[in-house]
Amino acid sequence: MSVLTDTLTFKSFKLPQNQKQAVASQANAIVETDLPARLDSLPWSGLHTRVIAALGITWILDGLEVTLAGALSGALKDSPVLKFSNADVGIATSAYLAGAMIGAIGFGWLTDRIGRKKLFFITLALYLLATAATSLSWNLASFALFRFLTGAGIGGEYTAINSTIQELVPARYRGRTDLIVNGSFWIGAAMGAIAAIILLDPNVIDPEIGWRLAFFAGAMLGLVVFVMRFWIPESPRWLTIHGQPERAKQIVAEIMASAPSDRGNVHFQTIKLKMRTHTPLREVARTLFLTYRRRSFVGLSLMVAQAFFYNAIFFTYALVLTDFFGIPSANVGWYILPFAAGNFLGPVVLGHLFDTLGRRKMIALTYGISGFLLALSGWLFSIGVMSAQTQTMAWTVVFFFASPAASAAYLTVSETFPLEVRALAIAFFYAIGTGIGGVAGPALFGVLIDTGSRNSMFAGYLLGSALMIAAAIVAWRYCLDAERKSLETVARPLAAQE
Repeated sequence: MSVLTDTLTFKSFKLPQNQKQAVASQANAIVETDLPARLDSLPWSGLHTRVIAALGITWILDGLEVTLAGALSGALKDSPVLKFSNADVGIATSAYLAGAMIGAIGFGWLTDRIGRKKLFFITLALYLLATAATSLSWNLASFALFRFLTGAGIGGEYTAINSTIQELVPARYRGRTDLIVNGSFWIGAAMGAIAAIILLDPNVIDPEIGWRLAFFAGAMLGLVVFVMRFWIPESPRWLTIHGQPERAKQIVAEIMASAPSDRGNVHFQTIKLKMRTHTPLREVARTLFLTYRRRSFVGLSLMVAQAFFYNAIFFTYALVLTDFFGIPSANVGWYILPFAAGNFLGPVVLGHLFDTLGRRKMIALTYGISGFLLALSGWLFSIGVMSAQTQTMAWTVVFFFASPAASAAYLTVSETFPLEVRALAIAFFYAIGTGIGGVAGPALFGVLIDTGSRNSMFAGYLLGSALMIAAAIVAWRYCLDAERKSLETVARPLAAQE
């Protein structure tokens, strides 16, 4: 069994092409590398900024598209072609989330097997095509199918993007970066709200054409993201384990060149890795359910709670405004704007605390506060003292805390499992969380809204609140203090050798 080393000076290191191919073909070779330690210790660089911009814009477009789907629910009900009921809107939303769940599992497995970068293009292409197709929907079945496919693309995006953030961003910035990138969804939500205001105004355009243009325009804007994806390198960590250590060194050298540091002579800790072509599913299952079963319990608790909390409330947000407060569907966008602002400002304002005060404290705090505030605002809603304006203000405050909490669920899962199963772990817990809390939530709330009963709605809000508070307790008891630590310290790679 051969042993390779890559602790040489990066700027002068260059292997002949034939030797690169020879090393890559030795699936059982062992490489001793300090690349992970170097990546974690780097200062912020221009390359990091470009990568985060490319990833963040994806979430902006996702927020745009998802918000349009919610804000357009009134137009879908009024459409002379679709004629949706509240239950139909809930079914279509659940189809989107079911697609995200299945797409996450399938694409998550591929992300760990063939790499992060390739999946970026596959999942984005599916997302763009399905979103454009949504604009051509002619009945509930076609609309639900296209929403399902759109969700499948987004589910794959969650796994590849969160894996890339963890594996490229320096350790001391990892928490806030992950939260802000995921929180950038709400910039898109604000854009979607503005688009809905314009496209649903009958004085500007026929609403039947407006909602179709909204989906199609979102897909066209996504083409910009497709080009930006070329800025993102493959994960050097993934490349090293999968038999391409030379390519990994070249990428790290480029990152270091854009991030000058006075630590060039510092000795970095090395790790020995046995290169492999893939990780068997049996080993994945053993890792998730035996070796790290407590971490799996934490990840599942956080994902289920935030999925129900977010999807149940946000995807029926427009229906509550139109059915209980009499807000015209064309005006719903005005009420989404402050809600989106609170959701984006939460990660921006609180994100750095996840890297300083720590993961466990901040996750428990944000989950607990958002759960309590939802119960309080739900009670005020049930007794009829809230107007559309005060209800929106209340939800804005609730989701100021809930947004970083939800993003922290992805952060927790993506950094507490080994590299070889990271993407699939994100996919698995996202899928289970979405299946339990996300798919059922919008459908349940659609039925509750149809009852016209504020007390029934309050019961649904209490369920969401209870899940968040329970997750806060789990986080306080079992979450890891992973802040500012190397990923390999938090979760030792399965390929690591003594």
